[in-house]
Amino acid sequence: MRVAAVQMTSTDDVATNLAMTRRFVSEAASAGGAELIALPENFAFLRREGEPIPCAQGLEGEIVTTLRSLARHHRVWILGGSFPELVPGDGRIHNTSVAVGPDGEIAALYRKIHLFDVDLSGQGGLVYRESDRVAPGAEPVSVSTPFGAIGLSICYDLRFPELYRALAARGVRFLAVPAAFARETGRDHWEVLLRARAIENQAFVVAAAQVGDHGGGRASHGRSMIVDPWGLVLARAPDVPGPVYADCRLDEQDRIRAALPVLGHRRL
Repeated sequence: MRVAAVQMTSTDDVATNLAMTRRFVSEAASAGGAELIALPENFAFLRREGEPIPCAQGLEGEIVTTLRSLARHHRVWILGGSFPELVPGDGRIHNTSVAVGPDGEIAALYRKIHLFDVDLSGQGGLVYRESDRVAPGAEPVSVSTPFGAIGLSICYDLRFPELYRALAARGVRFLAVPAAFARETGRDHWEVLLRARAIENQAFVVAAAQVGDHGGGRASHGRSMIVDPWGLVLARAPDVPGPVYADCRLDEQDRIRAALPVLGHRRL
């Protein structure tokens, strides 16, 4: 099956970001022939670090409605990176990934579990405190599709292999890792971690990422990737927005899992 990972340079302008989303999803579905299209973390709104999130909204809001319309129109699966989901009764939001089927219906929601509270000032970056404005999720989530289950995650989750092992135990074939990976960590860790998660779990990893400067000193590493279950990079984006594609062969995944049955050899 054909998969697209859409790379974006989002800002705090929701209208512009959604216009870019429509353009790239249309390109991936029509010209690229993708059946599964993945968007990056914060595709519709990427704020400067420390600023408020005025566009937080529920599932009936403009962001999710746009994804549902695009999926229905193009008859594709869309993994909606993440968006700021309003949490009733809490001053914070959830950083939420939504999977939408070709019928336009919401198939799954995943709320980011591991929040990015780090100090990269020593590496020339920023101090990030995601938990100041984001409430953590609590549960791993996978979504069933005709081409196999997809395990959902978001960005910083990538550093916690136990989450992906829990998803692998559910029998997922794909792992989604939408991200806005910081430049300071991305240049040394991004590809290594993506390939490790693919190899460990013998899964396709679909990692749609933010790239470039977002304003206010915030910048993302980019290099969106699609990695196969052997750990080989099938597609890698250049340092510009746009989709990249890979044909993911499920029969080859079955062959790898049969020849090297590590998932069945687990004792812990």
